[in-house]
Amino acid sequence: MVTGGSGGVGRAIAGRLARRGHVVVLDVVDSLDWDDPHVELVVGDAREAQAARRAAAHAESQAPLVGWVNNAAVFEDATLDGATSDEVLAMITANLALAVTGCHTAVNHFLARARPGAIVNVSSHQAQRPVRGALPYATAKAAVGGLTRAVAVDHGPAGIRTNAVALGSISTTRYEAYREQHPQVDAQMAALHPLGRSGLAQEVAAAVAYLLSDDAGFVNGAVLPVDGGRAAQGGDPEAG
Repeated sequence: MVTGGSGGVGRAIAGRLARRGHVVVLDVVDSLDWDDPHVELVVGDAREAQAARRAAAHAESQAPLVGWVNNAAVFEDATLDGATSDEVLAMITANLALAVTGCHTAVNHFLARARPGAIVNVSSHQAQRPVRGALPYATAKAAVGGLTRAVAVDHGPAGIRTNAVALGSISTTRYEAYREQHPQVDAQMAALHPLGRSGLAQEVAAAVAYLLSDDAGFVNGAVLPVDGGRAAQGGDPEAG
């Protein structure tokens, strides 16, 4: 299961996991714009428990469901002096609900079948170092880190591993559209990331695939930076 898997990082994750088995994507789009016999779409909002359970049931009908990736996200910026507290809270909740609903569905699906499983939450470097104006997103992603650790502690004894990846800036269609309008972004990304560039969606997919695999069988409650060293770096050029 991959939520928000119709494009960007989610698409790369779905494609990578499809090398190993059947993948069900839960997304609000009407169709996938690529053809892979091992990837199937279930249309629905990943924040809604009924949609998540329906997707899980469909995945189970194809093969035993053993892995769940909470990738779907909402990108809305706001500041405390530019929006009401209710508006800010709604934006935070919109993002956090995607991970909570996914974890709840996956955990109960695994437990009902007395089956071990793995969950990966997609977080962000902003959980540690927010970018100005992105308070709702940064707050939600910080909560995703706490959620990841709490689920790992609560349900690890049942063989359910829960981890997260915290992403730096990743080159996606959305990113490239921004880049066309802001050509200076390449220099900014080189300064922000010690590796001197933004990341690739395929690099994120490889990290997620590892965390879902048996090779990560003793990895639980970890938040793995996939950010080219951005969170580890001292000064942030965006703060100037």
